[in-house]
Amino acid sequence: MIPRLASLPRSTRFALFFGAFYFGFGAYLPYMPVWYEARGLTPELIGLAAGAAMAGRVIAAPLGAALADRMAKRRHAVLGFALGSLLIFLAHIPVSSPWAIVTLALLAGGAFSGVVPVIDAFAMNEASRRRFAFGPPRSVGSAAFILGNLGCGALIGVYGGETALYWTLLGAALAVCTALFLPEGRRTPAAARGETPAGGLITALTAAGLPLAFAASALIQAAHGFYYAFSAVAWQAAGVPSAYVGALWATGVAAEIVFFQLSARQLSHISPPMLMALGGAAALVRWIALAFGPPLPVLFALQLLHAFSFGATYLGFLRYATAHAPSRYAATAQAVNSALGGGLVLAAATYASGFAYSAFGQGGFALMAIPSLAGLCCAAALAHRARIAS
Repeated sequence: MIPRLASLPRSTRFALFFGAFYFGFGAYLPYMPVWYEARGLTPELIGLAAGAAMAGRVIAAPLGAALADRMAKRRHAVLGFALGSLLIFLAHIPVSSPWAIVTLALLAGGAFSGVVPVIDAFAMNEASRRRFAFGPPRSVGSAAFILGNLGCGALIGVYGGETALYWTLLGAALAVCTALFLPEGRRTPAAARGETPAGGLITALTAAGLPLAFAASALIQAAHGFYYAFSAVAWQAAGVPSAYVGALWATGVAAEIVFFQLSARQLSHISPPMLMALGGAAALVRWIALAFGPPLPVLFALQLLHAFSFGATYLGFLRYATAHAPSRYAATAQAVNSALGGGLVLAAATYASGFAYSAFGQGGFALMAIPSLAGLCCAAALAHRARIAS
């Protein structure tokens, strides 16, 4: 079995890892607060633990990715994050002290979320070098996320909140196993020693329009803050049954899967800045339309825009960073993007969303048009810069 797995095509081995990781991440992301509650944490402490997990991602992901960028084999970095996640989640089992749980939440947020930019950079680099499409393997992860989300949610209804931890543990264990069969991802001797004509880290990440790419990606992705935090609450308050709320979320992820499957051929001619601009435009339409409280069929149609507001933005930044960030700093570039769009800027947007929902209900979706428009402008400026350079 081991030789057979090791001889599989690279794209298949990445698909296996993405599937294993997101199988667990689909339970971890929405349901760990349910586990915190099952362990007796108060709402205030649940909020603190959730915030600690986000802080762990913001702090650990760039630092861990910077270390990963210095390793001779990229697979070792992914395996290290996966193994660290597994050990941290195992440490959750006997813990009952609230402050110990908060501490573990910080560590888990850094390790489990921290692997995302590392594997993204690794997979995109291998896809570029070995000429296979990144989208289809990544879409396996999206499908596994749905499975983890729906499966763990169903089991929680039967067995309680402890299920969230054990499902996440299973996903982390599978991630470790599949990481063993990833390609080695050897670097050139010069890259492994840290020698690069691109100069230092700051120089590398502020050249070739990367600041505009960071800004465009972070702003458009962070504009999902109201959606992540309040869409279920807002839709249920508007009379949408809870079963349909889950179906709406699944529709968005399903659209994302189709987008990644089609991205290799149908979208290969679209430049990365234009992909991000497409994401910003779709986000602008999506959030303004949702603010008007459309009927259920229109809600489902608008969820299809997730393929662009998230998928096109995500893929556009990955392609741009792969093409313009030095190979030595590939994981670091993705980690900085993750820390901004999935951490600092998203946290600010989510915080503002609380006030928007309190004041306007589902009309608060309109607030997310502001970062969407700003991100669209950054992407357009990046596209203009690319045209001038060419």
